[in-house]
Amino acid sequence: MLAGLARDLRAEMQEQRGGLLWTTREARAGPQEESLAALLARNDAAIVVGTIDAAIVGFGTVEIETLRDGTRLGVIGDLFVEREARAVGVGESIADLIVSFCAERGCIGVDAYALPGARDAKNFFERSGFTARALVMHHKL
Repeated sequence: MLAGLARDLRAEMQEQRGGLLWTTREARAGPQEESLAALLARNDAAIVVGTIDAAIVGFGTVEIETLRDGTRLGVIGDLFVEREARAVGVGESIADLIVSFCAERGCIGVDAYALPGARDAKNFFERSGFTARALVMHHKL
């Protein structure tokens, strides 16, 4: 189930501006089943699922990175909710649980990706308390 949602996330992101490079650089490596299973085995990472009526309709992943100064940063690798289940609070609940996971582990913050032009994703993250801290500029060759 989660692997299918991860594939849906990849397909949706790939169609957006910047998505093709995102799928080859930042996106979760496949096969999805193995990648997600490896994440579950770690104590510095988490997978959160969102449900409606006991059916899984979304998921999020986070990994904790130790920075050069020893502080810790949570990095959201995936956050996806099926299109039909959006705008009812599932994504917000997933994001809240991820932020809580990171806070409990002493992280200084949580990073997440939004592709350029992905206004809905940007607005979602801003409603969830995220602000932009960097822009990645790219020159296509």
